[in-house]
Amino acid sequence: MARHIPGSYARRKRKSLRWIYIVLALVIIAVLGFVYNPFGKDEGEISETLAETDIKEKAVSPVVMEPKPVPEPEPNFPQIKYDLPSEPNSRVAELIVEAMACINEKPSRVIEARDRLNDLLVMSMGADQLVFIKDQLSELSEQWLFSRTIFPQDNLCGSYEVKPGDLLSTIGRRYMVPYEILMDINRIARPEALKHGEIIKVINGPFHARVYRSIFAMDLYLQDTFVRSFAVGLGKPGTETPTGLLIVEPGGKLIKPTWTDPDTGKTYEAQDPDYPLGSRWIGLQGLKGEATDRTGIAFHGTKDKETIGTASSRGCIRLYNGQVILLYKLLAEGYSQVEIVE
Repeated sequence: MARHIPGSYARRKRKSLRWIYIVLALVIIAVLGFVYNPFGKDEGEISETLAETDIKEKAVSPVVMEPKPVPEPEPNFPQIKYDLPSEPNSRVAELIVEAMACINEKPSRVIEARDRLNDLLVMSMGADQLVFIKDQLSELSEQWLFSRTIFPQDNLCGSYEVKPGDLLSTIGRRYMVPYEILMDINRIARPEALKHGEIIKVINGPFHARVYRSIFAMDLYLQDTFVRSFAVGLGKPGTETPTGLLIVEPGGKLIKPTWTDPDTGKTYEAQDPDYPLGSRWIGLQGLKGEATDRTGIAFHGTKDKETIGTASSRGCIRLYNGQVILLYKLLAEGYSQVEIVE
């Protein structure tokens, strides 16, 4: 069973650690006596930075795009407790300072900082260092991924000029991401509002997830780049969530589907006040390990928020309703894989 740090204490602890690294980074920059500018001139704040993309089909003029507001966090979000030594790794600490220096430059070298921090995740480190790195990567994702901004040298996001006959769903399939996330980041109110000649931001998918049973946590990745972590609820004894590799089942993404409780035989409809599945269902199909050929396993929301971070489901992976909606917009049927490990 995972132990959870009280939310306010954990936030203060991470905040203090963050400032320590930032101060160290500023000191190093002052000693070196210069600030490297990869663009050749001061282009201002992050939200004003935009360049052409590697994946565009023809030349596209840069357009200033404003960042998307950060959504409100779920209430009473349990903190993930990592089973790692408390002693920090000195080499990791040095590399964190270098990555933070990229962030603190003007303009910020967001993509370089992201890639540097992401590369550190394979190294041995202390628990606080891992939390700090993942927090920084999560914050950076609001800039490079969940906003309309396209950063130079980013091989994960780019721009696309809409062609005659293009549908947002077909564009999404081309890049192996759901069309809903393209709607969100491009502020498209309705899929049919897509216009010929319009320049939209696209994401080079697919997204993947890794679930850790021992700490009731899930990490989300775009290809091999960490995006953010989620606390989850998992299967109880006798109906444990199986380890192994699964894939998002074609046709398995549903909005509040009708569901029959296998224990009681009671059928629940979406409008029922005691409907148990929350806001979304993302069905998974087993490919390898204990999960081979398993069906009926899914990500879904829950009306019982206190079960997040516990073993209480029939094998499914529970998330807060707001978070499972986000996951619904990111995982692509037939492409996104889910690895469940101990």
